[in-house]
Amino acid sequence: MRIAIVTETYPPEVNGVALTVAGLAHGLAGAGHQVQLVRPRQIENTSKNILATESNIAKAKPGQSQIDEVLVRGAGLPRYPGLRFGLPAARKLKALWRAQRPDAIYVATEGPLGYSALRAASALGIPASTGFHTRFDDFARHYGLGFLTPLVFAYLRRFHERGHATLVPTTELAQFLTSNGFSNVQLLRRAVDTQLFSPLRRDETLRAQWGLNPQDLAVLYVGRIAPEKNLAVCVAAFREIQRQQPNTRYIWIGDGPARAQLAAENPDFIFTGIQRGETLARFYASCDLFLFPSITETFGNVTLEAMASGLPTVAFDYGAAREHLLDHCGRRVPFADAAAFIAASVHLAAAHDIRRDMRNAARAAVAELNPHAVTASFSDLLANLATRRAA
Repeated sequence: MRIAIVTETYPPEVNGVALTVAGLAHGLAGAGHQVQLVRPRQIENTSKNILATESNIAKAKPGQSQIDEVLVRGAGLPRYPGLRFGLPAARKLKALWRAQRPDAIYVATEGPLGYSALRAASALGIPASTGFHTRFDDFARHYGLGFLTPLVFAYLRRFHERGHATLVPTTELAQFLTSNGFSNVQLLRRAVDTQLFSPLRRDETLRAQWGLNPQDLAVLYVGRIAPEKNLAVCVAAFREIQRQQPNTRYIWIGDGPARAQLAAENPDFIFTGIQRGETLARFYASCDLFLFPSITETFGNVTLEAMASGLPTVAFDYGAAREHLLDHCGRRVPFADAAAFIAASVHLAAAHDIRRDMRNAARAAVAELNPHAVTASFSDLLANLATRRAA
């Protein structure tokens, strides 16, 4: 098949959407499909046809199809340094797709570029699916714009209704969108690279650099360090853990607008910045407990990465945690219940034997989330769209 993917974020940008889209694109290319990737031109980006090396990316083998990148104009995203959104490009996309017509289109992001891609696909009669990756309606209230939440959700609904299918990663989200007026919502599971993320990458030398002995506890956070991540809850949980186990360390992987203030208020935290590939996997495996306090995720890829690394995880009961985090793998607590989150974190931190048993169970729980199986499901879905359109 000839498949066009339109996205406004992509590696080397580091976020769940970018890595998920890259995994789908390279998975399709690795399976022999012709993939065209339309995305904004990134700062200092002059590369073409790059095979990314981030987590969750299925890599094409020598001799297999590469990805044809089409770069369009973009602009910086306010309050999110390093991220960009694409400017409208309907005219350019129409000309591009008239000259080389895709069998199907996947629009991964809901910005101006994504909207213009849906317009172009509709004008040319090309079947298009969309991906619901981010709850932008939830984001609004964390940036002092809560009054816009209903308007943002209405826009998201109108956007996705322009496509022929809206792809979501969890049954919970599919039910939520369907009950709120979205039609033709379909499930597409997320994958995790269990070869990259593995308990075998545990590194005692790295732990010693953090000031830890083998029996000491390392707590981990991975993700964007930003207001919408509900960081105060995991900070409170860690302080309670530390009160009982003084030599515990809190490792923070990522960056974002809240990092400077968080570091100033917590000088004992270890901030590593953004990590990728094998280095990121080594950091996961070298920790002992993963706290995921966010209540604004559509899914939460880091939950799967932590579990694949053998990390007992504490998370709220939604998204990836509801789908995959069972009691023998960690603790799933009632949504937005900060007290329950803190209590579960403190309990697991003190329960060495329970955490030891959870390491293998957590990894086993995500063992079947194979990137190749997800790629096959994705290509089958797009093929069905193309067949229905042809009929």
